[in-house]
Amino acid sequence: MTSICLVRHGETDWNKQGKLQGGTDIPLNDTGIKQAELCRDYLAEDSWDAVVASPLERAKHTADIIRERHGLSVALMDEFKERHFGKGEGMTEEERRASYPDKQYPGQEPKEAFIERVMAGIDRIIEEYTDEHVLLVAHGAVINAILTEISGGKVGADRFKLLNGCLNNIEFRKDSWTIHDYNQVTHLS
Repeated sequence: MTSICLVRHGETDWNKQGKLQGGTDIPLNDTGIKQAELCRDYLAEDSWDAVVASPLERAKHTADIIRERHGLSVALMDEFKERHFGKGEGMTEEERRASYPDKQYPGQEPKEAFIERVMAGIDRIIEEYTDEHVLLVAHGAVINAILTEISGGKVGADRFKLLNGCLNNIEFRKDSWTIHDYNQVTHLS
């Protein structure tokens, strides 16, 4: 059994402003650092074998803070970079709705290619960290894609907004997935 705790990175100024980040490398703000520290403290009660993260600064910094209590290094995996949203990046929701009401941003990474990339990363984790407990720090669209794919669309599928610092616990056993919980934020209050 391989268990994975999917952690969404802490808040950035662009999150606070409602701007779409995508592949733009935005750092954590003070609230995001505090959220990462609260995740670290909450997750310190459990034993973890590995910490994996997107190489984008907001995820990497969150992972670096969380791993402090476990003495683990962070393995950076490009498969878990946020989806690139092309011309939509840096725009607020209001601006995006006005300019691209169909959400088809010029230059964005095709959704199918994005999902394929992310799930290749999940396959890599299962192969490299078989029967281990893994913390995976990534992005909202990445975690949403994973939840959607492993649940056959019952969870995720853009039905809810994953909050900064949320925890999502999944498990792979004998070729099947279980979602134990998702979008958990009680540790942040």
